Amino acid sequence: MQPNMMLKIGFSALFLLLMLAGCGEAPDSQQQAEALLNGAESGDVSTLERLLGQRVDANVRNSCQWTPLMMAAVNGHTNAVERLLAAGAEVDAVDQGGYTALLLAASNNHTKVMEQLLAQGAMIDAQEQTQGYTPLIWAAHRGHREAVELLLAQGADATLPDFDGKTAADHAREQGHAGILALLR
Repeated sequence: MQPNMMLKIGFSALFLLLMLAGCGEAPDSQQQAEALLNGAESGDVSTLERLLGQRVDANVRNSCQWTPLMMAAVNGHTNAVERLLAAGAEVDAVDQGGYTALLLAASNNHTKVMEQLLAQGAMIDAQEQTQGYTPLIWAAHRGHREAVELLLAQGADATLPDFDGKTAADHAREQGHAGILALLR
C-alpha cells in the first residue's frame, strides 16, 4: 500500500513513519529469514548486519530446522558466527537430527568457530540424535586432529559412546587415524 493512500484511509502520520522505518510489521518475514540464512551460509556479514539491524530474528530456521548460526558454523565463517552470537543466536539450538553448531563445526575442523562457540558456553558433549556422535567423536572419525586437540583441552569426555557403543578412540582406530588415537588414549 502506498504511503499517500495509507494517510487517506486513516493511518496516522506517526504510524506511517514508524512503518516506513520498519517498525510496523513483523521483521521476520519468510523472505528476510531466507536472506539471513543465505547470508550466514555464505558468510556475508554486511547482509547479516543489515537484516539483524532490521530486527530479523537471529534464530530463524529453515525446513531442516537449521539456524543461521549453524549455517555459518558448518562453513567456518568466523565473522558471521561472531555477529550472530552478538545478536543473540542460541549457541545450543538443535536441528531435526539433534545437531548443534558445535557438532557441525567439529565435523568440518573449523576450530576458530569451535573456540567462539565454546567461549559462549556451547555444550561440549552434545550428542546428535541420529548416531549419538559428539563433537569429539565427529572430529576423531573424520581425522580432524586440531579439533580433537581443542575439544580435549576444553574438557570433552572421550569415554562417551555413540549409539553403537563406540567411543572417539574406536572411531579413530576404525578410520586409521593413528595420531588421533594416540591423543585419545
